[in-house]
Amino acid sequence: MSKWQWLIRRFTRRLWFRPTLFALAGLFTALFSVFFSPALPLDFAERIGADAVDNILNILASSMLAVTTFSLSTMVTAYGAATTNVTPRATTLVVEDTTTQNVLATFIGTFLFSLVGIVALSTGAYGEEGRAILFLVTLGVIAIIIVTMLRWIDHLSRLGRVGDTIDRVEKAAMEALQARAKRPFLGGQEAQSQPDSGWCLQLEMIGYLQHLDAGALQKAAETADVHVQVLTLPGTYIHPTRDVLWVSRVLDEEEVKPFRSAFTVGLRRSFEQDPRFGLSVLSEIASRALSPAVNDPGTAVDVLGRSVRLFHAYLQEDESEVPHPRLSVPGLNTSDLFEDFFAPIARDGAGLVEVHIRLQKTLHILRDLSPQFAEEARRQSRKALVRAEATLQIEDDKTRLRRLAQE
Repeated sequence: MSKWQWLIRRFTRRLWFRPTLFALAGLFTALFSVFFSPALPLDFAERIGADAVDNILNILASSMLAVTTFSLSTMVTAYGAATTNVTPRATTLVVEDTTTQNVLATFIGTFLFSLVGIVALSTGAYGEEGRAILFLVTLGVIAIIIVTMLRWIDHLSRLGRVGDTIDRVEKAAMEALQARAKRPFLGGQEAQSQPDSGWCLQLEMIGYLQHLDAGALQKAAETADVHVQVLTLPGTYIHPTRDVLWVSRVLDEEEVKPFRSAFTVGLRRSFEQDPRFGLSVLSEIASRALSPAVNDPGTAVDVLGRSVRLFHAYLQEDESEVPHPRLSVPGLNTSDLFEDFFAPIARDGAGLVEVHIRLQKTLHILRDLSPQFAEEARRQSRKALVRAEATLQIEDDKTRLRRLAQE
């Protein structure tokens, strides 16, 4: 995904974007009847009886305003619940929920459609033909509202709940892991050790690297006739003294500009190109559930079960072609992935034998799933056992965990 595609994707996920489009659609739909009324035969307009359109629009305008206000308050409550009960890092995914945005957009668009229709009717802009077209369009709008409200009622039962939010985080992490498994080096070659000669690029920004445009780096490298090696992957904290890119020769200021623009730095980490962030957020959800204030080990067990699906998705590597041959990129470190996910759960669940039983079983599954995970799974299993033995009080529980760790 190029930088512009990524920016457009993030822009279209803003909460106000879809309501704005639907509001404009409602405005043009209401004015549609004015401009196209001459195309409708007068006798047809008289037959369908469109005199009731005034009352219908008044009902729609008043009810949609109330429903929109209620929906907004419900959404704010759901966002607060996700922040309090799950983790603030997952709230972004709840805000970007397309169903919620479509529902809110439909209600606001309908309100504006009704409002413009009422104003146009009051000014006499519609003739008999225009009122007939407006009546037919209003019937279509009512059908859309009925379907939307039924979906909204069903969706409200899940919005902001712990399970639903975990599903969203798992989906985001899954997409990032699958994308990285398909292109483990972002379309470039595997990076080796950094050469001694050459030149390194730094950025004058402070924050997290959110997106890396590999295609733009390839194009800039071809233009400058150089080879480049990425030194920092998305999710890394960037500052002016950190090297982000190695270049095979020194570049002048004009040549550097396209390389700088390929990096997007923001205040927070994002899920798209940062698989470690998704795993960290899931682990954070489990850790919060294990805190004394929440005391919900079942959620931690649920998160551990989801990790098998996530790590299995990361195994599906398939990068037969290298579209960016002038670019070298380091791969993800399996040790970092396991540490991000399992270490916090093992630490915070050290005193709960049921959590550590599930943790040991999960690590055994991953150990047998692929040789790529075997060594790190054994290491995490040993570390988790040490934490549990230092905290658990009953010797029988310790013996059970030792037996599981040695299988």
